[in-house]
Amino acid sequence: MIATSPGAASPFTISLPEWRAGGGTFTYRGHEIFTRRGGATDAPVLLLIHGFPSASWDFEALWPALAARYRVLTLDLIGFGFSAKPADYDYRIHDQADLCEAFLRAEGVRDYHVLAHDYGVSVAQELLARQAEAAHAPRLGSVALLNGGLFPETHRALLIQKLMLSPLGPLLARLGNRRSLSRSFRYVFGAHTQPSPALLENFWTLLMHNDGRRVLPRLIRYILDRREHRERWVSALVRTTVPLRVINGAADPVSGAHMVARYRELVPQPDVVSLEGIGHYPQCEAPTAVLQAYLAFRDGLAPGREHLPAGR
Repeated sequence: MIATSPGAASPFTISLPEWRAGGGTFTYRGHEIFTRRGGATDAPVLLLIHGFPSASWDFEALWPALAARYRVLTLDLIGFGFSAKPADYDYRIHDQADLCEAFLRAEGVRDYHVLAHDYGVSVAQELLARQAEAAHAPRLGSVALLNGGLFPETHRALLIQKLMLSPLGPLLARLGNRRSLSRSFRYVFGAHTQPSPALLENFWTLLMHNDGRRVLPRLIRYILDRREHRERWVSALVRTTVPLRVINGAADPVSGAHMVARYRELVPQPDVVSLEGIGHYPQCEAPTAVLQAYLAFRDGLAPGREHLPAGR
């Protein structure tokens, strides 16, 4: 377990307006998807996959250092952030994985690595499961997973998430406000790494863009996806030959130390870095520790894995 210095979540490396201005768009199934690219085009490709209910900007504190070493690609998944949020869309983890693969193909990528958080860990598990099934799929060199519900039996959903899955979901989504969102985020952050008012305001801005509240009851169905596809997604972790590392905020009440304990039970030779005192958003709460753990993981890969061609 790594001890981290107490303090508030780090100030922004890239402001939210700067993040958006530095991005681009990509069309998927007729919908506009926000994307961002960084680093040298001939460097190994790293795909960042964000969580619920935020967006790719979650990774802003890591972005400059990652882009100095890799060709970094990310996107706001459909229904999130600055991407389209169609009201009648069937949001599913499998479809988000299709979106990621479509984005990679549009970028000319054949080989890549993944760093994923929260909702994004389920997308990463689906991408991992596809490695043994589809020869045409872009090839994964490694997967690093931040806090997320890898196992439905250990995922401790917040009360608001459970209610959002109920018939009350649409009403609760409409009634949601800054205060309720802030309360949920403060609960999952570490006691000594609480989100700043500015960070909470940015989370709210990302949620409200394109009236995102109205699709929350559809997006939250990822919890049901995890239950339905548990065998497939857990088997992907247990059986894969792709190098894996979990970087976990141990104080996270949703998917912290208790999730890691289950991971150690099920996954052979588990590679886990636990961050003491850090909550559900380690990339925001302790970006330096996350970066160190991730770069050490990549540095430890066999040369054939680490130096995959950029694919362009």
